Amino acid sequence: MVQTQVVIVGAGLSGLYAARLLAEAGVDFIVLEARERVGGRILSADSFDLGPSWFWPDCHPRMTSLVEQLGLRTFAQPVEGDMLVERFRLEPPQRLAGYESGNESMRIVGGTGALIEALATPLSASQLRLGQRVVSVQQVDGGVCLLSESTRGQTTALHCAHVILAMPPRIIAQTVCFEPPLNPLDQQRWANTPTWMAPHAKYVAVYDEAFWRDDGLSGMAQSMVGPLVEIHDASGEVGRAAPFGFIGIAAVSRRNLGEVALMQQCRDQLIRLFGTQAATPHAEFFKDWATDELTATGADQVSGAHGAGAAGLDRVQGDWSPYLTLAGSEVAREHAGYMEGALEAAQWGAAH
Repeated sequence: MVQTQVVIVGAGLSGLYAARLLAEAGVDFIVLEARERVGGRILSADSFDLGPSWFWPDCHPRMTSLVEQLGLRTFAQPVEGDMLVERFRLEPPQRLAGYESGNESMRIVGGTGALIEALATPLSASQLRLGQRVVSVQQVDGGVCLLSESTRGQTTALHCAHVILAMPPRIIAQTVCFEPPLNPLDQQRWANTPTWMAPHAKYVAVYDEAFWRDDGLSGMAQSMVGPLVEIHDASGEVGRAAPFGFIGIAAVSRRNLGEVALMQQCRDQLIRLFGTQAATPHAEFFKDWATDELTATGADQVSGAHGAGAAGLDRVQGDWSPYLTLAGSEVAREHAGYMEGALEAAQWGAAH
């Protein structure tokens, strides 16, 4: 049986940041990740973000500090120009003067995937183990035994003194068996905590240049027609240009429509908004988080609600109190659901 002081379950932002903090404190740890990649809901495709993208230095001090520590470059979200509002299918979009918020949105050069790569790179193969889904957690001999299953069906046992669950509470409640059982209140609260991004989908269309800027447009749009209900300029600091949008069709309807038809509708909408130059993107990326079983459950298919962070959700009750800590972004008390919240929760998890 493999032994370590702490097992971190989940190699998203919160899990990797918890690992960084434990390493700085000289604590021995192992990170288990069910996916064959790191990042969790942070996913960048060719530097374009399919999960979270922005942080706000004025109110996200942990993100600002970490990005600086890791030497990552940032740039402000492009907002110059007019925005478009699409109210009715048979009417042209309305053009409105753009606005600039005093709270500037920042992005990371190379996408948020660059942040994940910078956190994961220092970890050894023995510290970071991908393709390992934790299926059971059991109290044994004054500690904890975890069983994980690999993508090949092999089972591995690990013994530790403490477990940091850096994953959505709802996923924990549905996929992990605890012995002794969790306190019923914890089980219920975790199952009832919505997972950020779980009901949603994002679409990105990539072009050689940001042609909408030539027309004085910012690339921002809001639509009551869809399928994209909110569109922003996802272009990098230099190089290729891309609008991205959040899809406003419910998860079940997206599944029934199919990815090919849905992406065609997205292209058609970009043509309506930005003209015929939008007809032929040289690359497209689509991510439906509702179809990701490590992000979304059945409960997430019918509800788009987001949790606001619940006092005490990070604290485990009953027999498991000395052995478990929750550290996913959902349990953050101030910034639940944001990357800042993932760091906030990781700090709590690593300290307890």
